[in-house]
Amino acid sequence: MWLNVFEGITIPFLGTALGAACVFFMKRELGRNVQRALTGFAGGVMVAASIWSLLIPAMNQSEDKGRWAFAPAAAGFWLGILFLLLLDRVIPHLHMNAQKAEGPKSRAKKTTMMVLAVTLHNIPEGMAVGVVYAGLLSGSANITAGGALALALGIAIQNFPEGAIISMPLHAQGKTKTGAFLDGMLSGAVEPVGALLTVLFAGLFVPAMPYLLSFAAGAMIYVVVEELIPEMSEGEHSNIGVVMFALGFTLMMALDVALG
Repeated sequence: MWLNVFEGITIPFLGTALGAACVFFMKRELGRNVQRALTGFAGGVMVAASIWSLLIPAMNQSEDKGRWAFAPAAAGFWLGILFLLLLDRVIPHLHMNAQKAEGPKSRAKKTTMMVLAVTLHNIPEGMAVGVVYAGLLSGSANITAGGALALALGIAIQNFPEGAIISMPLHAQGKTKTGAFLDGMLSGAVEPVGALLTVLFAGLFVPAMPYLLSFAAGAMIYVVVEELIPEMSEGEHSNIGVVMFALGFTLMMALDVALG
């Protein structure tokens, strides 16, 4: 079982590393439609995972509360939303800084802030994976191995373009391809670390699992609504993002139910 956990918590990191590796094969950034499709698909997977892999198991664990079984899930969900809201207040938004950046020094500053923002935003995503696998290990959270794996894959898909948007600008500013790749890859290193710490921590507090699961759901929904949906809907051909969102949602729903 621990081997499955190790594999699961490293999958999102591999998504970042593969995205960062684009610097070796591409002269430009990922095509806009490709980014939109990946973002939409990842958003659909994460929304479905938030429902079937996190919120529903959280409420199932609180069945002893009767009609108030939703209360721990609602409380944890809002804690996750507020945590990401606070994080966004502290961390400058990537798109806002991109609009303000002008000249070589500003571009370098923007890239540095981008690395910081992506790295810190990866922490709650790593926690989300860790919470799911902690629930799987506990055996009391109604979480399936397939659902946990699908969640990890969905976050890895989202991390792919993030790795690319770090490594490629760094190379454009003069870093070697290897150096830019390493920086992009290391921005995702916080995810398996955060996931592993969460697994170890959550294992000590099984009674709090409904709150932890729904906290992860709130954090993921915030990321989807605040970052992914606007990105997939921006500009022309936004229907690509919508269709891929629906595809990701359907696939995650099917995997979680079929493998459960």
